[in-house]
Amino acid sequence: MLKSYFKQAHERLDLVEKNETQAMLSAAKKVATAIQSGGIIQLFGCGHSHILTEEVFYRAGGLVPIKPIFVEPLMLHEGAVQSSQLERQNDYAASFLKDQDFQKDDVVFVISTSGRNPVPVDVALAAREKGAFVIGITSLAYSSSQASRHSTGKHLFNSVDLVIDNHSVSGDAVLSYEGVDVPFGPTSTVVGATILNAIFAEAIKEMADARFAPPIFLSGNIDGSDEHNQNLIDTYSERISLLS
Repeated sequence: MLKSYFKQAHERLDLVEKNETQAMLSAAKKVATAIQSGGIIQLFGCGHSHILTEEVFYRAGGLVPIKPIFVEPLMLHEGAVQSSQLERQNDYAASFLKDQDFQKDDVVFVISTSGRNPVPVDVALAAREKGAFVIGITSLAYSSSQASRHSTGKHLFNSVDLVIDNHSVSGDAVLSYEGVDVPFGPTSTVVGATILNAIFAEAIKEMADARFAPPIFLSGNIDGSDEHNQNLIDTYSERISLLS
């Protein structure tokens, strides 16, 4: 099974590279433009999708102006089942969207592999309404296999400005085995992390080509990094309080 999982993960990544390169290049240009214009990059996901918002936040070798939107009841540590139930509730997003600072120069990534639940859809719609450019990372195969739970019938893929398909299968699990009744081996996290890091790497190149110094964290375990990082944190901490 170990080799089978690696094979499936490679296949998903190959599908993304083959089919989503143009979308990822477009996303990178938007990210670079946003940062050069004084905007920030915001990310939102529920359940396991929120892990990807942490993956790219305050990361050695990663961009500084990254703001994960953490809504703790929608994460896993306050109750996993509760998180799933809340994500399915129409209008629940209103309880935290009023506190969000979406601006016209921002790029907002909304991550939901199934793309069918109301909360990610509402976040995407709210960010677009404020003028931010919204990118959805989702599975088109999964979304097309399941009805939307949103009151409008929308999925994430038709609620955003740009879609990047993570090519997860419906249900996300890619492996099967004799004697095991249900599929297993999810791929959305490893693929999603690769998508985001690839986009940000390309955005860094775009900024460098435009003679704009990309704001990148150095590892805190490298001598001399504290001053470098603090100078960048001071630039963005007003809008990204989690950097404090």
